[in-house]
Amino acid sequence: MIEIVLISTLNGVLYGMLLFLMASGLTIIFSMMGVLNFAHASFYMLGAFFGFEISRRIGFWPGLVLAPLLVGLIGVAVERYGLRRVHRHGHVAELLFTFGLTFVIQEVVEMVWGKLPVDYRVPPSLDFPAFTIFATNYPAFKLFELLTALAIFAALLVVVTRTRIGLVVQAALTHPAMVAMLGHNVDRIFMLVFGVGAALAAVAGVIAGPALVTQSNMAALLGPILFVVVVIGGLGSLPGAFLASLLIGLVQTFAVASNASLADLLGPLAAGSGSSFLRDIWNVTVAQVAPIIPYLLLVLILIFRPRGLMGQRES
Repeated sequence: MIEIVLISTLNGVLYGMLLFLMASGLTIIFSMMGVLNFAHASFYMLGAFFGFEISRRIGFWPGLVLAPLLVGLIGVAVERYGLRRVHRHGHVAELLFTFGLTFVIQEVVEMVWGKLPVDYRVPPSLDFPAFTIFATNYPAFKLFELLTALAIFAALLVVVTRTRIGLVVQAALTHPAMVAMLGHNVDRIFMLVFGVGAALAAVAGVIAGPALVTQSNMAALLGPILFVVVVIGGLGSLPGAFLASLLIGLVQTFAVASNASLADLLGPLAAGSGSSFLRDIWNVTVAQVAPIIPYLLLVLILIFRPRGLMGQRES
């Protein structure tokens, strides 16, 4: 029992940190630009494929640096030549623009790499057990993913809340005219913020690619859960996204590891149902309903606390 709890906790924290790595860029873009970027998961996918291509030629570590830089430049170009022009037409136009961009990126990825998964492997330098717990080897690459996510969270939190750069960028969202009068180029600030957000998504792609399946539909599979994270945490709140990522990671991991049924959880309530249809429902295991738990949490948050766990904006 203790073994299952410890292993599930480690896996849950790791999954939560991967979610945070993916959601951090989306949170930064919204908190500083007010833009909900539907194409964010596509930048994550580009990071994974760019990391795969670079790693197969010159190694994983150069890919970890170059892939986010390339995706960040693509993000800069998207903001400069697309989103900036659309921005003047309001948030609906921004959503539609980024929504369409997701399909464009997916089609390009399928044309270049195809629809089948690519052979993106864990680098040999991290392909060994970091430690052993209850006769179970914990891979060093997973530990690397965890430490990288924690380091990025700390760095982002310091930059956003404790540096002049973070203050200027946040002021540019609420008082752009005043920031411009102080001599700052607001358009350039927003362009760089969007590029940094895209690069953060690419970092997640490079790191998660070897651990997860790198294929052309990975953005569609993980995109919805990112919005669950930022809404539960609070739109624009970096600590909220961190907390929501951990919450979802732990809840889903423990749910998947559970072999209990809904009847076991509900007890007398389930036992008192005479309908065969209801009995079939109560026999469903917690592991089977695990995929819908984050979305159930999303619905409950929107009903009882629309601004999220730590958000300042009303979503």
